[in-house]
Amino acid sequence: MPRPNILLLFTDQQRGDTIHAAGNPVIVTPHLDRLVREGVTFTNAFTPSPVCVSARCSLIHGQYPHRTGCTDNGDPMPTDRPTLMSLLAEAGYRTHGVGKTHFTPDGQALRGFQTRERQEELLRRLEDDDYVPYLRANGYSHVLDPMGPRGEMYYIPQVSQVPARLHATQWVGDHSEAFIREHARTREDAREGGDRPFFLFSSYIHPHPPFAPPTPWNKLYRGPLMPLPKRPAQREALWTWANRHQNRYKYRDNGIDNNLLRVIKAHYYACVSFIDYQVGRLLAALEETGMLDNTLILFASDHGELLGDYDCFGKRSMLDSAARVPLLARLPGRFAAGATCDAATSLVDIMPTALAAAGVPAAGASLDGLDLAEVAGRHDLAGRTVYSQFQRRGLGVYMAVNREQKYYYSAPDRREFFFSRVEDPDEMRNRAGLTFCRGEVEAARGGLIEYLRAGGYEEPIDGAGWREFPAPPDPAGPDPDAGLLVQDAPWSLPLQRIPGYTE
Repeated sequence: MPRPNILLLFTDQQRGDTIHAAGNPVIVTPHLDRLVREGVTFTNAFTPSPVCVSARCSLIHGQYPHRTGCTDNGDPMPTDRPTLMSLLAEAGYRTHGVGKTHFTPDGQALRGFQTRERQEELLRRLEDDDYVPYLRANGYSHVLDPMGPRGEMYYIPQVSQVPARLHATQWVGDHSEAFIREHARTREDAREGGDRPFFLFSSYIHPHPPFAPPTPWNKLYRGPLMPLPKRPAQREALWTWANRHQNRYKYRDNGIDNNLLRVIKAHYYACVSFIDYQVGRLLAALEETGMLDNTLILFASDHGELLGDYDCFGKRSMLDSAARVPLLARLPGRFAAGATCDAATSLVDIMPTALAAAGVPAAGASLDGLDLAEVAGRHDLAGRTVYSQFQRRGLGVYMAVNREQKYYYSAPDRREFFFSRVEDPDEMRNRAGLTFCRGEVEAARGGLIEYLRAGGYEEPIDGAGWREFPAPPDPAGPDPDAGLLVQDAPWSLPLQRIPGYTE
């Protein structure tokens, strides 16, 4: 049997509960449902870091943030170790990326991709992207926010300013499908080197906000029919410093409107369904070219989205809404059709999974994850614990989670959080302060600290407990307008000037 192709379908900010066949009765995802029927669904998959850059860094290196040194969007990714793409390229794979990578600090880097077609957010220069120039060449040079206006509009549901055929999600689908079909053509001609398998990273910016699906997808779901978010009576007791910070700078801390919340969810779901449509196109291309059953297909997202749960929005949280992600795997003979696995898994497992399927040694990679086929097939891994981290020092949040319990510590709050994932799967009440749970909390704390210490990471640790850092300032503060986010792409700023009005 030839080595399999590898298709990694990756989204941005997609919650773990957004696949119909995996338990969401409202959302429509027929093609992801097919992957559920024909592969393994990992029901307890978590991000190694609930923010874009650090999660993606852990994905491509197969290591947790305390080892990569990348714990937030502003942190540089390391350059002194192999990536999933570099190891596959060295082993003879054709490696190609379409869409968002969020490589930092060099957004143009290849990091093991032999070729890339770039679609990123908030460009500094038009020449750094392939999508926006394409949009302008197709008559949409007047659109200055191709993914939707951000800043004060971040959580205002929008209709895309471009038609579906030119939408960012469609563009990634178009170019991913074209790559698959071109590979199939060259595969038939040995002189073109077509026999070598491919690794394709098909990466979508949506459903990251702003939620701006194109027409007619914006009316696939209607606000009044959408369920309201999860809002337990004591929800503010579950907030961390990061939650308060996000609610402020994303303009979401000045009142709750239930009608708006339902429309937000409707547009978010529409973005997911439009991605599902692209997934269907790629499955069809693989099937029509005879490559479907010799392609490892992995579907995941970098992190989730609170989406109004607990009256909070955004990511940067260890609650399941933001920390749990979808994770599907399909490859006949390696992943059983229609199976589920409730062992805890992580994005750090994707690199060892792909390498194992390809028969490529993880030379010099020092992986933290496991092959998902092994996790799904071994009962002794059912109680496995995975980890997550956001930021460091006085703003650090550190988590250990398995299928039965979740523990995390928020340094800026100097607070512990502990949930029974069996008795309280919706995370309605923090049990860390309960006398009855003291032994479990101490054991979970000790296990997480021991894990970090064994990895040589001592920064947040003081003896057998957590180090106390100076408390950061209140992210909300007394001024309701302080700290509000402004995000305009630098390339578009000169084009926003209106003679006679903006001077």
